[in-house]
Amino acid sequence: MESNRQQKINRLIQKELSGIFLQETKKMQGVFISVTNVRVSPDLGIAHAYLSIFPSERSEELIANINGNVKSVRYELGKRVGKQLRVIPELTFHLDDSLDYIENIDRLLKND
Repeated sequence: MESNRQQKINRLIQKELSGIFLQETKKMQGVFISVTNVRVSPDLGIAHAYLSIFPSERSEELIANINGNVKSVRYELGKRVGKQLRVIPELTFHLDDSLDYIENIDRLLKND
């Protein structure tokens, strides 16, 4: 059960990360990254962000790249939310493949 504070921080981080990735993906043609969910630990020290990446063929490569540059993403996040949060949480990024899963289920159901 998440507290109100955790839920507010989840939404704040999701909104700001979406803005950061939107700004960065404008530089790369044909790539779209959306932040589908953010979960902050109870002590507000770690944030798990789930990303949906289009096209999905490049998703593993982009997640590895983002996790490799997590310090610069955290710094940019800190500049945006530094007035609202005392401590910027450590970021970990995960691939949200729920859309691929849904497409696979649809494809399997149509084949029957």
